[in-house]
Amino acid sequence: MTAYGHWIAGAWRTPEKGHYPVVNPATEQVVGEAPESAPTDIADAVTSARAAQSGWSRTPPRERAAVLDRIADVLAERGRDLTPLLQAETGATTRVTSTLQWPTAVDRFRRYARGATEADVIPLAPRPVRASPLAPGGLIGAAAVRRPVGVVGCITSYNFPVVNLAGKVAPALAMGNAVVVKPAPQDPLCCLELGPLFREAGLPDGVFNVVTGSGAEAGQALVAHPGVDMISFTGSTAVGRQIAESAGRSMKRTLLELGGKGAAVVLGDADDEAITSAIGAVGSVWSFHSGQVCTAPTRVLVHRPLYERVVTGLQHYAQSLTLGDPVENSTIMGPLISAAQRDRVEAHVARARAEGARVVAGGTRPDLRPGFYAAPTLLADVTPGMAAAREEIFGPVVVALAFDDEDEAAEIANSTPYGLYDYVFGADTARAWAFAARLRSGNVGINTVQRHPEAPFGGFKHSGTGRDGGSFALHAYSEVQSLVWSS
Repeated sequence: MTAYGHWIAGAWRTPEKGHYPVVNPATEQVVGEAPESAPTDIADAVTSARAAQSGWSRTPPRERAAVLDRIADVLAERGRDLTPLLQAETGATTRVTSTLQWPTAVDRFRRYARGATEADVIPLAPRPVRASPLAPGGLIGAAAVRRPVGVVGCITSYNFPVVNLAGKVAPALAMGNAVVVKPAPQDPLCCLELGPLFREAGLPDGVFNVVTGSGAEAGQALVAHPGVDMISFTGSTAVGRQIAESAGRSMKRTLLELGGKGAAVVLGDADDEAITSAIGAVGSVWSFHSGQVCTAPTRVLVHRPLYERVVTGLQHYAQSLTLGDPVENSTIMGPLISAAQRDRVEAHVARARAEGARVVAGGTRPDLRPGFYAAPTLLADVTPGMAAAREEIFGPVVVALAFDDEDEAAEIANSTPYGLYDYVFGADTARAWAFAARLRSGNVGINTVQRHPEAPFGGFKHSGTGRDGGSFALHAYSEVQSLVWSS
């Protein structure tokens, strides 16, 4: 069993406060020990990043691009060796780990290797300006130029630790920033393993630093540190509010990707194809990382004449899933990340049952030991006011609600504090497109849960602030400077 240090200034740093155990959610065994941060560890990491950022920002974009390309090469070559560790600390199934963790991380570094050389100057047409008490008149030229923010604190989520890290770090590095990463406490080990790999790829020491901790203290110290210019966070809305408040005291830039309560709306014109697509999409709440996905369509809103058909289809889907050891190829659903998260999911189901919801599938703990397993659960006859219909559960629970017309559907869909990702299913895509305009959501999928890698990603309302994805991420990790001159 490995006891890790922090990765600071291109080297392992022994933690002042010792270590804490990282537990495999499927076996409940300790897979490694992560370093516990003290304030001095956070300060050292920020100091390291500040010292390295100036030189990295002046590195020619093509050279930054070459480093990011080499990082992608190293991850593609060596990621397979780390797959067992990644699977052990996350509890993700073999299918999810092998297809959506390392390959997606590689793709993101490749994308932002190209991004490093994207044009960062927006020329503005010269304008004749009259003389004033301020300055003589003349033909005035201008340009808007993207500049690095500086030091970015990246606080990542536990569901896809490496992928989420890549989505933040790659565009930040492409723009010439240095980063201090604070992974989620549940599964930080592979994030720590990236330090030596990035160094091997030629990233200068100090540009990438990783610090960890078992509680909130490490993240709080990173957010509050005066040497950090921006915080990029993925996680719960409750923590996002705390970060926004703390960052606001020092006017730090923030990029916050927070909670979701996605609605999949099945319109009244849905034909067999659209209904089948909707059932498969909503079923991904169970089959894709056990519902631990912020964009998951955890609410299915169905036109009343189609309601029981969709509920029955989802019931059959849930009952067909194989739960068990995530390393087995036949397993579709693995465990939740922790006992605490499993207990939270079960409490939500119990409350929904007490409020009058009908448990169509699941609802009881699977007879699987050891491991933090929760059954794929479908709750029908749910009303918009129930907690299960309003609060993010972040587990394998779907709630089904009926509506009578599109006005009611839009009202229900928009009735939660969240607005991250919604979905519309119907035979007439023009009608679905028009309905999407009524949804207070940063993203809307029409007859699909597939993502577009270049589309801006972020939420409305309590689902966050800012956008990343594609070239939008380059804007997120940069400041805009206006240059003005007299022609």
